[in-house]
Amino acid sequence: MSMALTLLTLLPLLGALAVASLPAGRKELARRLGLGFSLAAMGLAMLLWNQFDAAASFNFVEQYSWIPSWNLKYHVGVDGLGMLMVVLTALVIPFSLVSSWHIEDQPKVYFALVLGLEAGLFGVFTALNFFHWFIFWELSLIPAYFLIKLWGGTLRTPAAMQFFIYTMVGSVAMLLAFQALYLATGTFDFATLARLAKSGQLSQSMAALAQNHGWKNGLGQWMPTLIFGGVFLGLAVKVPLIPFHTWLPAAYAEAPAGTSMILTGVLSKMGVYGFLRLLLPVFPHEMQALLPWLLGLAVLTIVASAGAAMAQKDLKRVVAYSSINHLGYCLLGIFAAAQATDARPLWADEKAAALNGVILQMFNHGISASALFCFVGLIERRAGGRRGLEDFGGLRQIAPVFAGLMGITVFSSLGLPGLNGFIGEFLIFKGAFSLVSWAAVLSVAGLLLTAIFLLTLLQKVFNGPLNERWSGFPDLSLGERVMLAPVIAIIFIVGIYPQCILGAINSSVMQMVSNLAR
Repeated sequence: MSMALTLLTLLPLLGALAVASLPAGRKELARRLGLGFSLAAMGLAMLLWNQFDAAASFNFVEQYSWIPSWNLKYHVGVDGLGMLMVVLTALVIPFSLVSSWHIEDQPKVYFALVLGLEAGLFGVFTALNFFHWFIFWELSLIPAYFLIKLWGGTLRTPAAMQFFIYTMVGSVAMLLAFQALYLATGTFDFATLARLAKSGQLSQSMAALAQNHGWKNGLGQWMPTLIFGGVFLGLAVKVPLIPFHTWLPAAYAEAPAGTSMILTGVLSKMGVYGFLRLLLPVFPHEMQALLPWLLGLAVLTIVASAGAAMAQKDLKRVVAYSSINHLGYCLLGIFAAAQATDARPLWADEKAAALNGVILQMFNHGISASALFCFVGLIERRAGGRRGLEDFGGLRQIAPVFAGLMGITVFSSLGLPGLNGFIGEFLIFKGAFSLVSWAAVLSVAGLLLTAIFLLTLLQKVFNGPLNERWSGFPDLSLGERVMLAPVIAIIFIVGIYPQCILGAINSSVMQMVSNLAR
């Protein structure tokens, strides 16, 4: 389909402009129009998914000369990884908009900002050239800041500012690193940089860059590591990887529930996507040289965030730390795949298992975590703003459907077999145990802690004697059940038949693994 990805990116952007141009009093029209544009984008994304050829390296490729003097091209396309992230974005955004239907304070601005954020996300997951990839990366930052700042809780201003400062510092570091890469190679194209890295020319070009700028006495050997560090910092903040995570709990807790759904469901995946699209193929030598430290950070992210979640008394903060914990598994799988091995097929299979698990986990976590924030938002609205872990109890007696559906989502998050959260974690650990046994063994503690804090959440909120204060707590309405039904269906479908996704991404994963071969 010619220009399909460009149209997909422009569609929510045009929707944002249309919603923003409505008269101030047309709140209901703003909501309907915003949802309509997001559903149109979802329809186009699903059409592309249906026509996606998993055997081809990239689908729906568009490449046009943009700034010839800089060797810049407008270059977009999707492989299995990019296509799945496009579908995830297209699913989470309308889910978030429906859950935000109750917003009365400037809903047209809110819905317009969400659509602008969606356009940025589509751009990030389809761009194959760093220059316009970075433009979309930054475009996603601005709406997210205002969504937290204008509609968040009582501490929204410091939370939004912390979010902005952390992500902006990471973005600046990444931009400087890619400017250095451009000076060394003359290109921003991801595929070209990956080919240069595989052949060893990229390291030579970076060393030559250091010499040309007067780095003597062996200092030039640090140039590749410094460039790697800049890109790593920009991506680690976005995931976030501990210790670059401190902005996340406040941002997720203070943001309105619909915004938290996008932050955890899709925005955090930008960082993991960057690890797969940029770091792994472009900096394999640097990752291998620093692998023990990277694996240590992944283990710390998994275990420490799970421990922090156990100590929280705020439902939103529990889910926020749970998000860090689950994305730590993705980083464990990526770092495991970076492990230097010989050319035996056994190691290629284990790396493929780990990377398949990472990509599947990205999708599954996006669905389950956004649903958890939706449920917490529903509890908060019913309880007049309360969301303390100790504030409730026994709600299952009067809201059994609410308890049942949220229970399914919680069990999905802790990786119950038969639900979508299981197979991704299983594949990650399958690969990691063979490739980096010590890190995998230590990370198992995170699985145990995850089960403890998620089951504690269910017990505190829904089990035990009913707190009489909530005797009038309503069960899910028909509209809320309809809103949640597709999410619950995806949880079961992917859990029972993961091949519906693995079949689309495995070819791309095998290409990643072959690019890592030495």
